[in-house]
Amino acid sequence: MAEKNIVWYKILGNKNELPEGRVKTVTANHKGICLTHYKGKFSALDNRCPHQGGPLGEGSIENGMLRCPWHGWDFDPCTGNSPGGHDDGIETFPIKEEDNAIFVGLEEEAPHTTTISDVMVETMINWGVTKVFGMVGHSNLGLADAMRRQENKGNLNFYGIRHEGAAAFAASAYGKLTGKPAACFSIAGPGATNMYTGLWDAKVDRAPILALTGQVKTQVVGTGNFQEVDLVQGFNTVAEFNQRVQSDSQHSELMSLAIKHAILKRDVSHLTFPDEVQELPTKTNSKAKTPDKRITSLQIAPPIAAINDAVALIKKTKRPVIIMGHGAREHKQAVVKFAESLNAAVVTTFKGKGLISDNHELGCGVLGRSGTPIASWFMNESDLLIVFGASFSNHTGITPKKPIIQIDFDPLALSKFHKIDVAVWGEISRTLAIFNTELEGQINIHDQRNEIAKRWSIWKAEKQKRLLETSNNGISSIAIFEAMNQLTPENAVMCVDVGNNAYSFGRYFEPKNQDFLMSGYLGSIGFALPASIGAWAAVGDSRPVVAVAGDGGLCQYLAEITTLVKYNMPVKVIVINNHELGKISKEQRAGEFDVWKTTLSNPNFSEFAVSCGAWGKRVEKQEDLQTVMEEFYKQPKTAVLEIIADVNLI
Repeated sequence: MAEKNIVWYKILGNKNELPEGRVKTVTANHKGICLTHYKGKFSALDNRCPHQGGPLGEGSIENGMLRCPWHGWDFDPCTGNSPGGHDDGIETFPIKEEDNAIFVGLEEEAPHTTTISDVMVETMINWGVTKVFGMVGHSNLGLADAMRRQENKGNLNFYGIRHEGAAAFAASAYGKLTGKPAACFSIAGPGATNMYTGLWDAKVDRAPILALTGQVKTQVVGTGNFQEVDLVQGFNTVAEFNQRVQSDSQHSELMSLAIKHAILKRDVSHLTFPDEVQELPTKTNSKAKTPDKRITSLQIAPPIAAINDAVALIKKTKRPVIIMGHGAREHKQAVVKFAESLNAAVVTTFKGKGLISDNHELGCGVLGRSGTPIASWFMNESDLLIVFGASFSNHTGITPKKPIIQIDFDPLALSKFHKIDVAVWGEISRTLAIFNTELEGQINIHDQRNEIAKRWSIWKAEKQKRLLETSNNGISSIAIFEAMNQLTPENAVMCVDVGNNAYSFGRYFEPKNQDFLMSGYLGSIGFALPASIGAWAAVGDSRPVVAVAGDGGLCQYLAEITTLVKYNMPVKVIVINNHELGKISKEQRAGEFDVWKTTLSNPNFSEFAVSCGAWGKRVEKQEDLQTVMEEFYKQPKTAVLEIIADVNLI
């Protein structure tokens, strides 16, 4: 028999660290060891109890026996033998002492065997999913270890968050900004259910996202095992693709289909990994797959009849208005160029804010409840609405009383709520190329630029009046956003929460070249801070990332400031603190209810930020706002600017 190759590992720097009669858990080259010190002798035993896997190093020596901390079974602390002659003893390992240190001898570790998790993670990376937000735990360790190996190779970035809900929001924001999926990752049971809200946010805002969850071992499913939740059943309502990974699954194909569904459907895909499957060796012929020749181009052209009807309407229009929704994000330059050829005013939905700069001579700001009077005035004066990638939500308020051409990649979004004069199903840039060809030399539209400039002058004069409204209770929203207009970097990615802060942001902040991310259809409070994690993962230090939140929203995921600090994300967090759920108070008054249970007891957010390792300052007076905000934006690391605001000055 060949002699075993023993490698010695130092497990105790000084033998005095473990007193007589005590035990402790140590690790040697991934192997868990229960180190005992009994009757002057050090011994090394396998740390796993043979019955339930309990950590023997967390037990104790009682009456001369090593007692398992989980179920109280006894073993000899030196030999590992079980009393009574039973055959359930513990493996032991050689020990030696050198220079007062303790070493354990282990067989040389065998080369890593490729696992099911390895193949699936490599496939995921091949498909472009290289950002994962999540929390490592006891039911996802095998999958996490496969990710660790890929991160060590430089193929993956894993961001450990403090709450799985933040992981889902971060991945949702990544998908909204890039159009590509990131992954959120959790254990079974509560970790998985914590992701649910963020997954719904991605689903209703049409952001691709991949959810990966651990699961309890297959053999105990159905028995009411600890943290057992039927995750396939539980995710049925939110996930477009939803499967359990089994030992005999086509593993790389399963991951490929999950990501393909997420991309093409712009929806949620979910895979759950039973604990015992994650570390199984893969089949010898199983290899990671790539997207090569597996996904079709989305540059589909619309039907000829729809093109002809749309072109006929555009030829007759004199005062068209173009409305851009979030669905037009990837085509914003093509839409603006088309607007310039028509001399058409351009407004956006709130989710589409910033797709055209407010400084552009055709830009008219946001339409709807979070918008400007400029946008609504031009919609009311128009004789044709040309709508790109918008969902016609009540919040936006696109009137059905005007002739409408709607262009969207999703046929179900067309005429969703009411009849549309011309519904055009096609990819936006491809459709615009056809429009431009068909309309060349045939446009006779009134140039609205002078009217747009006039309406902006009226609105800016109104804002100047509102700036004069001050209070001893805090700074007005318009003053906050006017300062941000002057100081916010023009290329920032801005993550916005819900509430009065969002309404004021939509109305008063004038975008230049910024991108904006929000929880649109779901309208979930708490979105801004975790979304900034996803945004930074997408752009890194190439662009500034700014989170704008109210005090109510920030507190939902306040601990994620530590995540920003941990990963050196220089995100700038602005919290508008009015000590109230101000939007809810406003709704209570509007509904003729008493204002009830909307006041908030808050920490000093700036001091909290400093305690986390970030920069933090609080502003209470309007005259200090400009100076402190300038300092805030110059910080090279995570920074939190807390602004005390008057809830009544929005």
